[in-house]
Amino acid sequence: MIAQMRDIVAAELAPTTTPEHPGGLAAALYAGRHVEFFSYGFADDATKRPVTPDTLFNLASLRKPFEATLVALGMLRGELRFDDPLPKFLPELNGDYVRKVTVGELATHTSGLLLPTDHPPWPNDSYSLAQFIAMLNAWTPPPGVAPGKQRIYSHAAYVLLQLVLERCYRTPIAKLAESRILTPLGMHATSIPERGSDNRAITDEATLRRAVQGYSDQGTAIGPVGDQQSYFDFPGTGQMFSSARDLSTFVAACVDGRAIDPRLREALRMTQRETFHVDQRFGQATFGQAMAWETVHLPDVTIVDKPGGLNNASGYIGLVPARRIGIALLANRGEYPHEIARYKILPALARLVAHS
Repeated sequence: MIAQMRDIVAAELAPTTTPEHPGGLAAALYAGRHVEFFSYGFADDATKRPVTPDTLFNLASLRKPFEATLVALGMLRGELRFDDPLPKFLPELNGDYVRKVTVGELATHTSGLLLPTDHPPWPNDSYSLAQFIAMLNAWTPPPGVAPGKQRIYSHAAYVLLQLVLERCYRTPIAKLAESRILTPLGMHATSIPERGSDNRAITDEATLRRAVQGYSDQGTAIGPVGDQQSYFDFPGTGQMFSSARDLSTFVAACVDGRAIDPRLREALRMTQRETFHVDQRFGQATFGQAMAWETVHLPDVTIVDKPGGLNNASGYIGLVPARRIGIALLANRGEYPHEIARYKILPALARLVAHS
């Protein structure tokens, strides 16, 4: 059956990674306690450096499930609560709206917050911590928006969640992720480096040699190797970097987790539980929101997934917890068509397992 699974994945991925497409793709499939890797194209077109399972990619918003896991771990340990108001950790948040928002509403994109950094036209400025707090305190919602009453995807909400976690534990977000998730899972190639003045991740040369050059969907090189992007000019707000090999470990922990610490396993499961149903249908699919993850209900399978992307990076993690199947896709170009995993690859794999 593994050979059939590999054929299903390869048949869908190969047409998206022809020589006409910029950059490359690394993918990892976890199924039945077995891992398969798929590598296509180049980490750097100029030097023809090939993509491998150990190539480091910018994860963009795939960082969010890790922060959601930190929240879930904190809840299990009694260190914070889903309904804790934000001023408990950040008393400087005193605006009429933001002081009513809870930790759980940030984690599930139901806070209602939608800042200029969350939607076009994208701002040209970056924001200091003081400016970010001032912007939050001044923010007023459009009519009908209230904490917990709607699902509105907000990157700024997760930047705010980072600050909550750092204040709660008096520890930088990179160290929290490393000590509580990455090291326990053995994800030694994954990190949240600080961002340098040249927008390059601050890390050692050996690590940079494993990182990709990013490209637009049209093939234009964007940023340096190890590029990080952020509208926020304070520590910890750059992106996470990881490899397909490391993400296969995370995927395995999310859908299986038999060999990991029981509390971490339960935290990963907590993040996947739908907390808000979206009253909108797309074809045969209905959607819900969990902690960072989205839940996609198709006629014969429920998928828990998280896409992420920048103008020079794309990523996707998709899980079928009921079948202990998961896939991770990492591309060093913008606008990679990750929907093929959600609507084609994962449903086909789930059907294969169900009928085996």
